[in-house]
Amino acid sequence: MRFVLAIVAFVVAAVMIVAGIAQRTIFAPPSQIAVSATVGGDARYVVIDSAVLNAHPGQQTLSVAGAPDAKTQMVAYGRTADVKSWLGDQKYAAVSYRADTGDLTVKTVTPKASSDTGSTDGSTATPAPTETPAPTADSGSTTAATPGPDPAGSDLWLEEYDGLDAQTTKMNVPSGVSVIVASDGTKPAPNKILLTWPVDTSTPWAFPLIIGGLVLLVIGIALYLWGLYTHRKSRGPRRKSGPKMPKLPKAPKYKPTASIEATPRGRRASRRTRAMVPALLAGVLALTGVGAGAAFADGPTGTPTPTTTSAPKGDNQLPPAVTVPQLERIVKRISVAAANADAKNDPALAKLRFTGPALQLREANYAIRAKKADQPALPAIPAGPLELSLPQATDSWPRTVTAVLKLPNDAEGKAQAPLALALVQQTPRDNYMVEYAIALEPNVKVPNLAPASIGAAVVPPDSKLLKVQPNEIAAAYGDILLNGDKSKWLSSFDLTDDKLVAQVGATWKQQEQARLAQQFGNTSSLTFTSRQGTGPVISMATNDSGAIVWVNPEEVQLHKVQEAGAQVIAGATTAALSGVAQSNTGIESVYGYQLAFYVPPAGSSDKVRLLGFSQGLVSAREVQ
Repeated sequence: MRFVLAIVAFVVAAVMIVAGIAQRTIFAPPSQIAVSATVGGDARYVVIDSAVLNAHPGQQTLSVAGAPDAKTQMVAYGRTADVKSWLGDQKYAAVSYRADTGDLTVKTVTPKASSDTGSTDGSTATPAPTETPAPTADSGSTTAATPGPDPAGSDLWLEEYDGLDAQTTKMNVPSGVSVIVASDGTKPAPNKILLTWPVDTSTPWAFPLIIGGLVLLVIGIALYLWGLYTHRKSRGPRRKSGPKMPKLPKAPKYKPTASIEATPRGRRASRRTRAMVPALLAGVLALTGVGAGAAFADGPTGTPTPTTTSAPKGDNQLPPAVTVPQLERIVKRISVAAANADAKNDPALAKLRFTGPALQLREANYAIRAKKADQPALPAIPAGPLELSLPQATDSWPRTVTAVLKLPNDAEGKAQAPLALALVQQTPRDNYMVEYAIALEPNVKVPNLAPASIGAAVVPPDSKLLKVQPNEIAAAYGDILLNGDKSKWLSSFDLTDDKLVAQVGATWKQQEQARLAQQFGNTSSLTFTSRQGTGPVISMATNDSGAIVWVNPEEVQLHKVQEAGAQVIAGATTAALSGVAQSNTGIESVYGYQLAFYVPPAGSSDKVRLLGFSQGLVSAREVQ
């Protein structure tokens, strides 16, 4: 019986081992699913929708080839609406996926002509596409004579790969996000598209079967050796004995009836039963894969895909203008552009990333430093870290984003106040420009703001839902700087920790006028006036129904001659900017202020509070 069990164990072990090895070899599933397409013609832009990228589960791998110049090729992805807004009226090839055949198809999309890619009234009309079959590779070029826009470096993209890095890219694109493939807008885009998805090739039963088969094989060998040993022992030599004793008469044997089952007796029967139980138990465990064998499975298991958790959004909730990683990349680009412009004192380089009051102040600083070497430069724009992000919740243009950056310690090791930026993107093809750049007040208390994953609404400049209308803030604060305690707006502002009022407020102005009168008598006069600058009023809602308001008031200082023969002597900074060291008539100096306020909601007991400021001489000239 032991030999029979050993043979059964050998056969079952062989089957298990062969089955386990087959699962890892000839029966192993493919490691990936791959689909490809060739874009006919000379399409300059190829768009792959998220429905194509998510046709199969798992991380998507996109490979492109066929670009005229691999150094200019790029692959980027962004929100589908943003990609189409950026394309505007540009013709592109749209890649689709046919679930019934598992193939990629390509169609040429020709949007209707649009006057512009973005409107200034807060709405953007997305051109309606017209789909036509893509031309074949030998049907001739479809590229228009005029070059298209270059998508490389656009702030709209959530991620971008350029040059050789664009040949093979791995991504986890969610629904509502599309990929754009292009060159520089002039040359055709890469025309060979290959998409692959990983396939779960794990074989959890392979190693349990192999290990179980090996265990059963060992049991079979043990049974065979045990049976062989017992068989040889039972056929060993016997000793001869003397004459046999006569046999006693045998008693009649008891014969059980057919309904009574005979039970094996003796030591050998008991031993046989005990040997069969562990052998059969081991075989069952091996066949079911239960036990230690399951722990040896080394096949690849499903890798969990990171998911982002965000606050629940309503059906009409607009998306934030940028994501935090996207804003971090934008800030780094701004930092590089600002450093280049500051190092060369080049206004043309500054215009690549600055506009409005921020550009005006930098241009004046460059002009002054060109003639006055000891003039300090404006604070550099750090590349990070990002301490606060408040994007506008919108799907149209222009778009506004507020960012607060941590500044490194100064030369003496002292901490510096964070730098706050107001960034504006006018159209889909424009990059975000720095409209305001201010240093926050020390120990400033920033109001409760919406999370970056939701964004904030833009408050209209003439909103009456705030304690002071946003378009009145500049004039109201300018009046306080001029008139101090006599200003009608004094009760609306909290000036307890206001450093700007202490520096250039009414008290300082009166001291300057008194000093000038004491030094030169009535030969000249110094007057101050306030006016609205060219910068836009930017208002972003806070969670308490208030708003962060950015304004650009200007202050004009007119130093004018009052007596014939007298002269007005300009300060070193004013002389460097105006080119006039002294005048027989007068000199006008204009100081620009970039201010950020917290404005509480109407009916609140709180007051308008200055959050931060930046100010400096922006223009100077001789007056007649």
